[in-house]
Amino acid sequence: MYVQLFIMDTKLTLKLNQEIIKKAKIYASNKQMSLSRIIESYLQSLTSENTETDFQISPFVKSIATGTKIPIDLDYKKEYSDFLTEKYK
Repeated sequence: MYVQLFIMDTKLTLKLNQEIIKKAKIYASNKQMSLSRIIESYLQSLTSENTETDFQISPFVKSIATGTKIPIDLDYKKEYSDFLTEKYK
């Protein structure tokens, strides 16, 4: 009997500092990996019950986590709308 398991990828939109994105894209290119794969692996390492992974997280990728606290009452839709309004003036 053959059982096929489908794991579906889902699109995720992130809002990050432009300089971090630029450096991360260069890093990913140098490692011949996609930025999505690097971020997915990093998130997997954070949420995995097993601390052993087949993917080593570099100090650069670890440095992306700033530890910045986000207010509970943050209206992210308004913030994003304001960001887009300013961006496309």
